[in-house]
Amino acid sequence: MVVVTGAAGFIGSNIVRALNRRGETDIVAVDDLTRAATSANLHECTIGDYLDKTDFVGRFARGAFGHVRAVFHEGACSDTMETDRRYMMDNNLGYSRRLLEACLVQRVALVYASSAAVYGRSDTFVEAPEHERPLNAYADSKHLFDQVVRGLLREAGGKSPSQVVGLRYFNVYGPHEAHKGRMASVAFHHFNQFRAEGKVRLFGAHGGYGPGQQMRDFVSVEDVIAVNLHFLDRPELSGLFNVGTGQARPFNDVAATVVNTLRRTEGAPPMPLDRLVRDGLIEYVPFPDGLRGTYQCYTQADIGRLRAAGYTAPFRSVEEGVGRYCEWLESNDLGHLR
Repeated sequence: MVVVTGAAGFIGSNIVRALNRRGETDIVAVDDLTRAATSANLHECTIGDYLDKTDFVGRFARGAFGHVRAVFHEGACSDTMETDRRYMMDNNLGYSRRLLEACLVQRVALVYASSAAVYGRSDTFVEAPEHERPLNAYADSKHLFDQVVRGLLREAGGKSPSQVVGLRYFNVYGPHEAHKGRMASVAFHHFNQFRAEGKVRLFGAHGGYGPGQQMRDFVSVEDVIAVNLHFLDRPELSGLFNVGTGQARPFNDVAATVVNTLRRTEGAPPMPLDRLVRDGLIEYVPFPDGLRGTYQCYTQADIGRLRAAGYTAPFRSVEEGVGRYCEWLESNDLGHLR
């Protein structure tokens, strides 16, 4: 049996699908069942049970599910603009600690979602405390749980009673994220903007970067899932690992890929960035005051530890990954917010 928390969400539902493709169907899906919007993400999946997060953790701690091979803990409040720290800490830190304790007692592997948000203002993205400078409540909650895990592994000499892996996701995009609303990827929002208005809007100059030149490490959910399964298959590995491509790309590249992919579906040829801007297909808007001081203008995963852990597969480029995603959205007519 495998447990997936946040199973109806973006990454969680993609993990369930990947497990199904492997022939795994004895899956306990856990989520906040008061939110109906995400349930559609599991409609095509095969699972053994579907539980509310408040019911699950106590039952799991009591050993109610028998032998559990692993828990993929993807459930969390992922809104980087949420200011209610009590709510954030209870959801992302307190719940995760209770789950970790139950996994350790029962010798169950735990692979959980951390975040590149823990690096905040840092310009060095290496899994080390000196480079971690959270900027908001979400990042704080992820960082604090990473510290719990780091302390556990340090006390255990790197060998905890069972596998514990924290994956620091960078900017993930891909199928089944529509329910995330404003927290969905820029690729998703660009797709919707271009379909609705015939243009994509990007932030203008900010933080020493020119218009649309702020840079992130954009990683396809397909690659993220492959990394999760890599650790599932290697229970001897524990620790904190970045999950990104290792290559920062400007937002301009994402926007250009979205526009040119959709133009291609209409039989139009691709256009270079300067032409897209000149023709009004990409436009720049003033940087919002509400994001000043809390916005990461640059992220780039150092994936040295991930490679050292034996993950050798290449990561999809923006052109390949975002292009594939836009084609998926177009073919499934799912490029709208739900």
